[in-house]
Amino acid sequence: MKEPLIHVGILLQQQKIDFSLPSGYTLNSRNMQAGDYSVEVTDGKLLFNGEAFDELAFEADDLHYNAFALRDVIIGVQFHWERREDQHFLGSLKFIVENGGASAINIISLEDYLTSVISSEMSATSSEELLKAHAVISRSWLLAQILKNQDLKSDGANYRTSFETPTEIIRWYDREDHFNFDVCADDHCQRYQGITRQSTPLVRQVIDRTRGEALMFGNEICDARFSKCCGGVTETFENVWEPVVHPYLQAKPDHTEDSPLPDLTVEENAEEWIRSSPPAFCNTQDAQVLKQVLNDYDRETADFYRWKITYSQEGLSTLIRERSGIDFGEIIALQPLERGTSGRIIRLKIIGTERVMTIGKELEIRRTLSKSHLYSSAFVVDTQDEDENGIPQTFTLTGAGWGHGVGLCQIGAAIMAEKGYTYQQILEHYFPQSKIIRNY
Repeated sequence: MKEPLIHVGILLQQQKIDFSLPSGYTLNSRNMQAGDYSVEVTDGKLLFNGEAFDELAFEADDLHYNAFALRDVIIGVQFHWERREDQHFLGSLKFIVENGGASAINIISLEDYLTSVISSEMSATSSEELLKAHAVISRSWLLAQILKNQDLKSDGANYRTSFETPTEIIRWYDREDHFNFDVCADDHCQRYQGITRQSTPLVRQVIDRTRGEALMFGNEICDARFSKCCGGVTETFENVWEPVVHPYLQAKPDHTEDSPLPDLTVEENAEEWIRSSPPAFCNTQDAQVLKQVLNDYDRETADFYRWKITYSQEGLSTLIRERSGIDFGEIIALQPLERGTSGRIIRLKIIGTERVMTIGKELEIRRTLSKSHLYSSAFVVDTQDEDENGIPQTFTLTGAGWGHGVGLCQIGAAIMAEKGYTYQQILEHYFPQSKIIRNY
């Protein structure tokens, strides 16, 4: 297998995009002068330097050296840390028209892409074994997504990401909407911020030492997932995304002790688990380790393993109406109907004075109950201050973990590395039954 080139969607469906090119770029075999440029969409065409194009491709003389800049790139899309910043990227730059807007796509070698991902997903000063583990799973995930996209293009008509009835909405969110590029640059896929986040010699060394390595299950590249904090137990893939069983992405306690794991699909067990603080690799307040895993905007969130959030009746009912587009009236109850193997709710009944509806899966629940994304769907609900009609006026959500919880737990893996585990042992812990194979 030859190292592939990756197409990464950076800025998507914008009316206008500003960018800068240094020397070393060509457009239709013509050398481009170094300078600041812009492209915008007019009548379904890309307008650049007074000319209209269906597509623009600025090709780098050297993919590993030439770097361009994009202005006002959105990071943390729809998350609580969402912001814009100027970013720089190695490789070539392509513009296409998508849904009436201009999209900027970076074409870059896979290993250069990974160097950025490792520095964007976590601190480039993290421990070597943690960085190696993350390099392998990021490479594995990307290769698996490329193969998945190929399958979807040939059989996309039969692929569904939602099931809806008058009383239930079940949705999941994955990478299947990126038909014009391999992956996007934000948390929806993997954080990729080009060479904006300063890399280190260690990161480049880690990428080189693990070059071509990917997790394999049998003859298939593993769809290796990860989240910030599993909350003590990893979640099962099919409870979060499509109903496909991956034996290496099943429930697993985030420790190596022999103590039995309670069945967290049972409501009573899940409630006891979430209200407690059981031992786990990711149960840590070690600031130095957290600094390895969390960039500055991640550290704006103080609680990872266990957290609480309180809503007033007015605040919750307004939030749910705005986020779901459904007027439930006053909220009477948030009732878990089904939990996954980590205690995450995958079907939640919202009972209101005007409407009753069940929603899922976990990300749909998190999006509905937060202005950005609730930390996780592993939560229990306490109500207080009932009015004369018995309707609660205060809702307190006590929760566990940050993210979907499937696959590698970044904080747990950081602690394992600090304790002396090798990257092979870390990957064996989070992806049992998989093997590391060098693909190129």
